[in-house]
Amino acid sequence: MPVTDISKDLDQRTIVITAEFAAPVERVWQIYADARQLERIWGPPTYPATFVDHELAPGATSRYYMTGPDGSKSGGWWRIVSVDAPRSFTFDDGFADADLNPVDGMPVSHSVYAFAPSEGGTRATFTSVYDSVESLQQVLDMGVEEGATLAINQIDDLLAA
Repeated sequence: MPVTDISKDLDQRTIVITAEFAAPVERVWQIYADARQLERIWGPPTYPATFVDHELAPGATSRYYMTGPDGSKSGGWWRIVSVDAPRSFTFDDGFADADLNPVDGMPVSHSVYAFAPSEGGTRATFTSVYDSVESLQQVLDMGVEEGATLAINQIDDLLAA
């Protein structure tokens, strides 16, 4: 299982997930840069993602939806802040309505995804900071920890393909 650690700090409003992959940094980076690959790992296995727009470029907006087992759709968006390929990218991540527009009043995370060489491959550190303790608690209550773990743990299968 790639996920090796999850830490939550309510005082700092953060959740940090660390994972290890048996592939070079450049290969792991490609998963996040390519919408078709990203679709295979963004969201738990029973909630696959479809990216309508995706570009890892500062100022770009990615829009996606996840489809549940019952056919229901949940939308989301990323606003790319910075990119240092293949080492890291920062983005704001939020909830979207049926037209994939941001939903006011829902939590937004300010995320940094960083990839570094490690013995045997790549260490990925996924850090998300929320504007308030309440926002972090809301996404924790919604299952972000379990969902992210299931999603990230799909990466090994994609890397093996």
